[in-house]
Amino acid sequence: MSKIVLFNKPFNVLTQFRPDGDRPTLADFIRDPSLRVAGRLDRDSEGLLLLTDDGVLNARITQPRQKQFKTYWVQVDGLPTDAALAALRQGVLLNDGMTLPAHAEQIDAPPNLWPRTPPVRFRALLPTSWLQIRICEGRNRQVRRMTAAVGLPTLRLVRVQIGDYRLGGLQPGEWKIGL
Repeated sequence: MSKIVLFNKPFNVLTQFRPDGDRPTLADFIRDPSLRVAGRLDRDSEGLLLLTDDGVLNARITQPRQKQFKTYWVQVDGLPTDAALAALRQGVLLNDGMTLPAHAEQIDAPPNLWPRTPPVRFRALLPTSWLQIRICEGRNRQVRRMTAAVGLPTLRLVRVQIGDYRLGGLQPGEWKIGL
């Protein structure tokens, strides 16, 4: 029977098990050598990370041709314009090519989102806003590069869903066995 683990990766944790100096890694939270990461999250991103001992499932989650949508809550500098949202929805030209269209909308601040440590910087003269972005690609730092390309630099990025798997009420550092 294959195993899948849903983990809420905290900010500043590396998505790897091997030690890396004094930086926290997955090994500080999960001690199961049979698990492999199915997709990555950058050190400065938070939220849902899937781990599995099933290579076929891992490939299905991570291969772009499988079109597994990933949903992110993104706090950005500034207020999104209709043009910025339209650009995200049409695809954005990045230095490594055009992205596929994203599902992008402005949302209210997520009500049950945990505080980040350290907190996101606050600037009195520049408002922040929240977007929900769904993509089926997984390029390096793609969501951050997409929002920057439309004039909305990312301050905080939280992945809340991968395919049918949802973060739910898991708090940072918590994990559970998925079905």
